[in-house]
Amino acid sequence: MTPNVERRLGDRIVRELYRDPDYVDDAVLMEYVQGIWQPLLAAARQRGELPPEQDEAYAWEVLLGRDRSVNAFALPGAYFGLHLGLVGIVTSRDELASVMAHELSHVTQRHISRMMTRQSQQAPWMLGALILGVLAASKDPSAANAVIMGSQAAGAQAQLNFSRDMEREADRVGFAVATQAGFAQQGFVTMFGKLQQASRLNDSGNFPYLRSHPLSTERMADMQSRIELPDAASPAPVSARKNVQETDHAMMAARARVLSNYTVDALRTWAVEVEPAHLAKATPAQQAASLYGATLAAIKLRDYKDAQTQWTRLSDTVRNDPVAARLARLLGAELRLAQGDSAAALALLQSGAKLNDKTSRAELFLAAQAHVQLGAAAGQQRPASSLTTMSQQLQTWVADHPRDAQAWQLLSSTYAAEGRTLSSIRAQAEVNVAQLDYPAALSRFKTAQDWARKGGAGTDHFEASIVDTRTRQVESIVREQALER
Repeated sequence: MTPNVERRLGDRIVRELYRDPDYVDDAVLMEYVQGIWQPLLAAARQRGELPPEQDEAYAWEVLLGRDRSVNAFALPGAYFGLHLGLVGIVTSRDELASVMAHELSHVTQRHISRMMTRQSQQAPWMLGALILGVLAASKDPSAANAVIMGSQAAGAQAQLNFSRDMEREADRVGFAVATQAGFAQQGFVTMFGKLQQASRLNDSGNFPYLRSHPLSTERMADMQSRIELPDAASPAPVSARKNVQETDHAMMAARARVLSNYTVDALRTWAVEVEPAHLAKATPAQQAASLYGATLAAIKLRDYKDAQTQWTRLSDTVRNDPVAARLARLLGAELRLAQGDSAAALALLQSGAKLNDKTSRAELFLAAQAHVQLGAAAGQQRPASSLTTMSQQLQTWVADHPRDAQAWQLLSSTYAAEGRTLSSIRAQAEVNVAQLDYPAALSRFKTAQDWARKGGAGTDHFEASIVDTRTRQVESIVREQALER
């Protein structure tokens, strides 16, 4: 399997994940995850784990799933799934880094390609069952065992052995990558402990030789033996220095828990977390997490009075921690937007840092929502200059991040508020392109072409020429996909 073939296979799978209602693109949480992911990816490159052709061909994209299970998985073409249940249970960024480094190593070591190459030597009737087992293993090793055991016993045993070997290799390579990226080595050991206690997937009572993953206890011992003794001459990992990032991690874990379970009963339980008796027993980081989760839960419940109360308490708690204070400020902007007070949301965002082309994704997206909301409320009385500035900032962002579907969606809304209908339709088509839904994108581009031919509102020749070019490009992709089928 060449890297390009793997990428195409991954594109087909991830196209369905984008359509899944459990797919989440939360700008605040994704920014935190990317803060861990990018150093890992850089470390893998520094170690020479990524040949240029593989690095260029693959997507290297992380997707969040609104799933409460403690799990992560890798897909062909370097797409990675991260369940919010996992983000919500880890107690440090080192533990989260250990999981992501493990999944990254599955891709850098070409495990999926190697698996399929190995199984191609077996009978076709068995190959189908084994591939199903591989795919099932991405979510539930127990389900994988059930599928695999339906095929011939000897072939299943070889498959399981090969899978366990790949898991061990991913552990070893991932450990080295995470260490080079500056994360504490102990994170691997404590993460396996959490997997053993929380998911019970690996140690559910099956005989060791019927498992697709090695025993958690075995993996913990292996990682523990690899931990180096501290060297006074070497700097400690960033995450190990005075727990400087403990509070922001706790807040993001709370956000993940709220977003993964947003039933009314679950949201109401957050009120217990912020009772004085409970907070008195908690560490400062735990207090910030409880107040953050309670604020976000109250916003989801539309109890804005309680949300304001908890947010004020949160802001007071983290006022001396710049990183945590920024997260609290972003949450405050979300609260103002939910209340329909866009001006207050913008003021809060601008109180932390001036918005510009280099602003973070979270600030940029919240500001865009506020500007669109203000434009809708003011109608024709709204000055166009602020919307134009916002659309220019979003254009700069999508130029650097063309696969950011949410950015294109916000740009489409901003264009619509400006009265630039053709540009809005084109941006909506780019949303479909970013999510690999090329037939839907082609349909929208053709709609944009029709709008331009009829001289609809907001039409200009420059935008129309872009639409024509993009239509031809997407038509070519659709034809290629039809031939592949």
